[in-house]
Amino acid sequence: MSAEDGADVARASLALGDRVGSGGQGDVHALGDGAVLFKEYKDPSKVNGSALADLVAFRQSLGHSDRGRLDSLAAWPLCRVVDRGRTLGFLMRRAPTDMTWRTAAGSTKLLELQYLIRPPRVAWQEVAQPAPEQRRAVALACVEAISWFHSAGLVIGDISQANILWSLDRGSAVHFLDCDGFRRTGHAAVQAQAATPDWNDPLVPSTEATVDTDAYKTALVAGRILTQEPYVTPGKELELVAGCLNDRQEAAVRRLFSQAAGEPGGRPRPGEWQTALSDRGTIALSAATPRPRPVIDHTVLDGARVRTPISLRAPGE
Repeated sequence: MSAEDGADVARASLALGDRVGSGGQGDVHALGDGAVLFKEYKDPSKVNGSALADLVAFRQSLGHSDRGRLDSLAAWPLCRVVDRGRTLGFLMRRAPTDMTWRTAAGSTKLLELQYLIRPPRVAWQEVAQPAPEQRRAVALACVEAISWFHSAGLVIGDISQANILWSLDRGSAVHFLDCDGFRRTGHAAVQAQAATPDWNDPLVPSTEATVDTDAYKTALVAGRILTQEPYVTPGKELELVAGCLNDRQEAAVRRLFSQAAGEPGGRPRPGEWQTALSDRGTIALSAATPRPRPVIDHTVLDGARVRTPISLRAPGE
């Protein structure tokens, strides 16, 4: 089946396959050949259907290349699933197969960030751990993705060890889950803000999500990947995995991680982390990396304002 046009799909038209996941807010079922999944909310009365439609419309508004970028980075809502005017859930693509791993018992699990930030355990010894340079590259891929989302006017919210997948098969790639938890800046959220223990900004209520709380959690992501320590927080000393950073990168990372402990509004942004973790040149921490910005062109036809697809391009392009 296809949901490429973003149009609502009737719940009665879906033939559900196996349940492939379950969380606090909903259950996930496979459809057809399993390439598309259906997330069905456990309590539709708590769902803001208009906010979910807004996320679907955001993807539809992107140009071809940026839509492809979004799809590579996120299990984004393709369309809503409805019944008699109620929003019951949404369709999304299954995560890439190279972001899964097979247990000794033969079951398949998602390759979540938790397998990267914790010391290896016998229960998941089949997960191939990255070399130090690959560890840096995955951290860089994470902060680049967060920077891209922000440049597109999105707030992520629940950034955590369970909501980011990773892979070494395509260089270093990442993929974000639970994307109905995202919202567009200035817009309502689909549901009450979800929070993951040990991943919250200590200076902001866990019920709030802003680009600044995202900035704090960006520091958590980078610091925990680079130390392989799941509980390290800004303000604590970083014990970096040996060999993952050169001297320039290490100095920059330590400085940004320390700054992230500061007051909201003064935390380093993802673009600064992107510069710090880059393997190119010398960092100037006083100037953030130029960020792409969404550009929307409007044309007036017969008095009507027509909205053409968004493109994301860096200043000066």
